[in-house]
Amino acid sequence: MDTARYRAFVASADTGSFTRAGELLNYSPSGVSQLVTALENELGFPLLVRTRRGVTVSTAGEEILPSIRALLQQEKTMLQIASQLNGLMTGEVHIASYSSVASQWLPMIIKEYQRDYPNIRISLMEGTRQEILAWLGDSRADIAFLPKVPDSAYDWIPLKDDPIVALLPKDHPLAGADVYPLSVCNQEKFIMPAMGKDEDVLELFERTGLHPDIAFSTSQFYAIFSMIECGLGMTITNELITEGQHLDLIKLPVDPPQHLEFGILIPDLSVVSPAAKKFIQYAKKLVR
Repeated sequence: MDTARYRAFVASADTGSFTRAGELLNYSPSGVSQLVTALENELGFPLLVRTRRGVTVSTAGEEILPSIRALLQQEKTMLQIASQLNGLMTGEVHIASYSSVASQWLPMIIKEYQRDYPNIRISLMEGTRQEILAWLGDSRADIAFLPKVPDSAYDWIPLKDDPIVALLPKDHPLAGADVYPLSVCNQEKFIMPAMGKDEDVLELFERTGLHPDIAFSTSQFYAIFSMIECGLGMTITNELITEGQHLDLIKLPVDPPQHLEFGILIPDLSVVSPAAKKFIQYAKKLVR
């Protein structure tokens, strides 16, 4: 199956440039352009909008892009199965993850995995829940590490519960307490992760009936830690995000206790690639 045209289109769509797409695929920019043009002629409509600054995906291109990604994913799975049948193990695994999992769990999993399968390439994407689900949906990611998603149609493999904690300035009135009562959160200046769109925190608010004063929002937890250390407010998050950090603040378990159930999300476990299936086995063994 000749999928060079499809790969040229996807690479151009992802990078916004024939030049950068060529660097990824080891083609010249003109070679990438010719492949995309040939695909457009075959399909009968433009896939990309060409400008002096690069390329963007057309409306029709947006419609067909998920299907082309899925086709390339099937090709990758087929080639990995063929490799396995030939006694080899090659391929790649695209992993989407929260930054906390990427920094705390994935390095040890990848180390053990690549010791046994050195010819498999690993690519890692970090993002919010919304971004990760989008990457799974358009086949950019094979598997995802994140908390359980309510009412998801995808296959789910639980790994480990991670407790929710409150992060407070050192001069906070509850700094010497054993636990942080969640009801107090309504009187706090709250610092919200993910630019106010952290689904895990929002679901916690809904579940516990909290309505805190969201004084600040930011996309980076490093900024949140620094803001708390300066006394600008507090936040609530999963404990894993604080592991390995040298924090000059107070960390308390919340009352009543809460946790996130972390695991692996896969669009369809029955058709996941052999390389990804092996990676899941290593994750289950090492994290649990």
